[in-house]
Amino acid sequence: MIGPGKPIDTNRFFVIGVNNLGGCHGSTGPSTLDPATGQPYGSGFPVVTVDDWVESQARLADLLGIDEFAAVIGGSLGGMQAMQWGITHPSRVKHVLAIASTPNLTVQNIAFNDVARQAILTDPDFHGGNFYAHGVIPKRGLRLARMLGHITYLSDDSMAKKFGRGLKKGTYNYGYDVEFEIESYLRYQGDKFASQFDANTYLLMTKALDYFDPAHAHGGDLARAFNSAKSDFLVVSFTSDWRFSPARSREIVKALLDNELNVTYTEITSSYGHDSFLMVDDHYHGVMRAYMEKVARGVGA
Repeated sequence: MIGPGKPIDTNRFFVIGVNNLGGCHGSTGPSTLDPATGQPYGSGFPVVTVDDWVESQARLADLLGIDEFAAVIGGSLGGMQAMQWGITHPSRVKHVLAIASTPNLTVQNIAFNDVARQAILTDPDFHGGNFYAHGVIPKRGLRLARMLGHITYLSDDSMAKKFGRGLKKGTYNYGYDVEFEIESYLRYQGDKFASQFDANTYLLMTKALDYFDPAHAHGGDLARAFNSAKSDFLVVSFTSDWRFSPARSREIVKALLDNELNVTYTEITSSYGHDSFLMVDDHYHGVMRAYMEKVARGVGA
């Protein structure tokens, strides 16, 4: 999606990607050493919200001398941040691109997140979030959390197409070891994730998802939440995304139109579920390329 000649063309745009506070891949987070103690922040690291992340990004923009962005773009949780930019800093962003996102989590999504968190919190190696001092990581909890999460990112059709009821050894073993291809895949993904990701960061990120709800401060009225917005918007959804369904994107579109804002909406036919926004798809990339061409021309500025 990003690079020379790609939909977000780095020959035309200067692109900034940020590692959010609380993360574990470059930003200050729970695994970072607290200068006051010389030990990792661990459970002492504060809960952060989408609003916090947007404010930290605005401070970065100040440091870089950027008064206004041509566009702020994000998928899923990144789409929440893009929308928050449009709400909190309307004069600093011309275009907001919210892809495979939602105005808030459904109750089912909150439930999935809590089950994933409980897998981590109840892992004996979690040690209340201060597992660093014990020289361990809560691998079992992280593994289960990732396996559960990964299921929600896919669609039934994509899982059936990729794995079906395929068996690793071609026959039933009538036991609890890996038998089906999907079991092998999920366990591989869980093990890989557990070796790369910080447990406390996982907790923080899922909580940020749960708390995002710009309409909450406006009596549940999403249109009122977007009352301050001035940007043009592109909202993209995917037909098979049952986690952040097209219906949720249409809620966003309606709230924006209620404020008489310029909105482009597209619903992409895809079988990949929530992960669709990460896939190479000609239609999806074509939409992004066309809209970014509009951004480059300054249309609607």
